[in-house]
Amino acid sequence: MTAAHPQDTQIRALYADFVDGWNRRSGAAVAAGFADDGDIIGFDGSHHRGRLSIAADLRQVFATRETPAYVAVVRSVRPVAEGVAMLIAHAGMIPPGGNDLDPRFHAVHTMVAVDEGRGRWRISLFQTTPASWRQDPEARQALTDELRGLLIPQ
Repeated sequence: MTAAHPQDTQIRALYADFVDGWNRRSGAAVAAGFADDGDIIGFDGSHHRGRLSIAADLRQVFATRETPAYVAVVRSVRPVAEGVAMLIAHAGMIPPGGNDLDPRFHAVHTMVAVDEGRGRWRISLFQTTPASWRQDPEARQALTDELRGLLIPQ
């Protein structure tokens, strides 16, 4: 068993801010949590480098197409090295105009955060990996049910 990170709350908040920025479709808000030289690798394999580039690239993405909203649950936050932590989360996506998750687009979010000094945590790497779990439909359904439980009734 890996010990939880001592700054667990700060790192979870950094992730929550990322998800909130994505769901608001704000490139600036998503990028705000990144280190100057941070990287983001998307669900489709796209790779953006640097906070300013991430902001500009996502601004373009949000302006030219509708993106799904995330519903996510953090699985773990653990230390990797001094001043480095890794967060793992499972996320589901609600397609634009929809009100339910599409299990084909479940994902694993991996976030590497670094302490830039005085407890100021920033995202160094954020990667979204598809988690369709075709070989394990029961696990996929369990995740879908768990994430649906997080949705706020409308």
